[in-house]
Amino acid sequence: MTDNVMSKAATMEIPINSNGGTGALAEDDSLEQDLQQVMVSGPNLNETSIVSGGYGGTAEGIIPTGSVKGPNMNHSTSSSSMTAEEATRGVAVEKYEAVKKWGLNTYKCTKQMISERFGRGSRTVDLELEAQIDVLRDTKRKYENVLRLAKALTNHFYNMVQTQHALGDTFADLSQKSPELRDEFGYNAETQKLLCKNGETLLGAINFFVSSINTLVNKTMEDTLMTIRMYENARLEFDAYRSDLEELSLGPRDAVTMARMEAAQEQFEVHKEKYERLRSDVTIKLKFLEENKVKVMHKQLLLFHNAISAYFAGNQQQLEETLKQFSIKLKPPGADKPSWLEEQ
Repeated sequence: MTDNVMSKAATMEIPINSNGGTGALAEDDSLEQDLQQVMVSGPNLNETSIVSGGYGGTAEGIIPTGSVKGPNMNHSTSSSSMTAEEATRGVAVEKYEAVKKWGLNTYKCTKQMISERFGRGSRTVDLELEAQIDVLRDTKRKYENVLRLAKALTNHFYNMVQTQHALGDTFADLSQKSPELRDEFGYNAETQKLLCKNGETLLGAINFFVSSINTLVNKTMEDTLMTIRMYENARLEFDAYRSDLEELSLGPRDAVTMARMEAAQEQFEVHKEKYERLRSDVTIKLKFLEENKVKVMHKQLLLFHNAISAYFAGNQQQLEETLKQFSIKLKPPGADKPSWLEEQ
């Protein structure tokens, strides 16, 4: 009799309401607690039981699986299994928390962005810094155009030098095969070879100019713009959590709201610190970028002017002195020719 009472009590531990459902959960339990409970408090295979009979059977029909062991199984194997299972659950909880945090942050930032686009939300604006950022982006576009034109000039001039080289060889060949025009072909051959030599020297100067502008635009400026993009994302997050805190402050001051306000205040302080740190980084990088840009462009524009002027004036000595002044070493003949892959 006692065993029957105990077995029946074991089957009546889950309360059933009048509608046949389980008892209602507390209203203040969140989805986070439910999912964590599912992931953390999963079934433990070492504690499951095999029931031989139905729900009113005797207690003798319940065999704990933990007591069924093979001849080679021991306590250390069970402990290592539990450790591995706990580690797996810990990783799952960690991933869940990361996904949840990312989703919440994305939702808040998207909401803030939409509010700003439609003029319903306020945004933090640093007028002086925003103006400097706009100037940098405009400067980068203009320098990209200079870089594109300089590359086009290099390609066209390279083709011209190659044509002069071929023309000089042709004149020299005709000078040997045409005795009646030997001197005339000879003069032209020497002229084209001299122009070709000066052209290769000028190409060295232009290539150095292009390389320096490319580094300035696609590395130095781009690095600063990457920090600016991080700053703008931090600004959006800061305003999103600021707006969230302001909305909570306008609501009722009950215990639940106060707890949410405290959590929102902590998140707001974290994103405020991140925003101010990145704003300081952007300010410093803009200052150093401006100084570096002036220094680099002063040198490169002087080089470009002197080299072009010396070449078209036919002053070979001045052209060579210009390259020495800026420590430019010419590549071997044919090294500047683009590969077959670049020509495709």
